[in-house]
Amino acid sequence: MDAERYTEALYEGKEDAALRRVLDSIKERNMPDISVKPGYGRLLTLLVAASGAKDVLEIGALAGYSGICLARGLPPGGSLVSLELKAEYAELAHANLTAAGFGDRVTYRVGEALPQLEALAAEGRAFDFFFIDADKGNYPNYLDWALRLGRPGAIIIGDNTLMKGRIVEEASTSPSVRAMRAFNERIAHDPRLTSVMLPAYDGLAIARIVG
Repeated sequence: MDAERYTEALYEGKEDAALRRVLDSIKERNMPDISVKPGYGRLLTLLVAASGAKDVLEIGALAGYSGICLARGLPPGGSLVSLELKAEYAELAHANLTAAGFGDRVTYRVGEALPQLEALAAEGRAFDFFFIDADKGNYPNYLDWALRLGRPGAIIIGDNTLMKGRIVEEASTSPSVRAMRAFNERIAHDPRLTSVMLPAYDGLAIARIVG
């Protein structure tokens, strides 16, 4: 048994009906099974709660698994804005969050993420916490927007930073791999951030805006 299976086994028997509903809905609709891993989902809840984040921005909703994890950490009065490319995914995610008791705390904005981020900036929005789990080629752009929209001390999380091992394969030179390498390097070296990279599952970047 590897370390990931061992740690997940520690949580077996703690049935999570809300998250199971999300996974079942993904399977029923033949959607890609690419939700955040359970261990990192628990970490999202913990980090939102520990940071005291009230305004959370999610880039990439899929069926709502990460949305539920984020919403569970919110304090009273906290809210989640979720950007999703596909309307049918956003509708399913909202249904799953509603079933989990968070439907009134989340707002979905459908369409390409970059124009939505520009619109949020034009509206004067600011956020305490960001979760990036969308098209990998735009991760550096999403980091730019998180730095622009983030309040001092905001947390920025990026999922799938290892891209199933392609990041460390020298022969992998696709645009998405190059973009993720640039994202990882910026997370590690940008003077505006303090950060850590977790290598478990498919990799997770955690950064805090200095200030």
